[in-house]
Amino acid sequence: MAILDLRKKVVKHMDHGSKPTNAPLHNLTAAVDLVHLRYAVAAADYGSFRRAAEALLIRQSKLSRCVRQLEERIGMIIFDRSSGGARATQAGRDFLRTARAILEQMDTLLASAHSTGRGEAGRVAIGFYTSLSAGNLRATLVDYAKRFPQIEVGMMERSRTRLATALRNGAIDLAIVTGGTPLIGSKMIPLWNERVLLALPEGHRLAESETIFWTDLKGETLLVSRHDPGPEIQELLLTKLTSPEHRPKAVCQTASWGNVNSLVGAGFGVSLVTESDVGANLSGLIYRELRDGTGPSCVRYSAHWRTDNDNPALASFLKMLGERYPSPAV
Repeated sequence: MAILDLRKKVVKHMDHGSKPTNAPLHNLTAAVDLVHLRYAVAAADYGSFRRAAEALLIRQSKLSRCVRQLEERIGMIIFDRSSGGARATQAGRDFLRTARAILEQMDTLLASAHSTGRGEAGRVAIGFYTSLSAGNLRATLVDYAKRFPQIEVGMMERSRTRLATALRNGAIDLAIVTGGTPLIGSKMIPLWNERVLLALPEGHRLAESETIFWTDLKGETLLVSRHDPGPEIQELLLTKLTSPEHRPKAVCQTASWGNVNSLVGAGFGVSLVTESDVGANLSGLIYRELRDGTGPSCVRYSAHWRTDNDNPALASFLKMLGERYPSPAV
């Protein structure tokens, strides 16, 4: 479906005066190499052919040549080039949006095909985006390995969106994420709660208190990751501090949790974490519990799986989850 959409987008922009291509429409898809799509997406993400080539560990000339070939094959100018870098055109942005979807679907397809092609019975694939350094997920996996040593456990760390895609496509059997809203086309059971903690640099004024209230964050610089569960943590902040004047200054970082908290340790601000993250034990950080008038603030984790998944290894894992985290909903 995404490939068909890509062909439609190309034809649409050709009709509006883009550079024509001599390739017949039925050969258009075959002429587009997935590697070329990856190079174009990387160039857009880094805003520069040079930086994209460095990240991909290839020569800039190769990346530039492949992107030019892609433009010639589809009959569309994807990038405006300048000494300052490469910027996607309006038509290019539409094209790249669909290209990303195609690459994600292909990655999920290959992951699923690899798992199926190995033909190994007794394997369960679990998707997550919480920390494995400590906490309930780590303890659950250790318990499962002891009780079912013959079952291979595969782990996939991705964002909520990519985990939902992997679950629908069968690349994973189970997704463990925060929140209580079922993923599309799946069943859900609630698992555990984790307290929300404030990560502070050593010597911070709030480090003297064992318990910190949300209103104490006024005037602070709060570093938030754009990656999961950063957006949900930020939403929790908005819920606890409804008045903008009481909120800290939120600064979003396109970085992992570990790198965000490295910035905290360096004195660039504070951040919000969950209990399982504390197991990473980063130097220079102090953790304090966050409370409001009702007590500690928590986030809920839940497990999601497809109802048509008949993998016996998944069934045993779900049974163990039900025993470890009993709930009226189970």
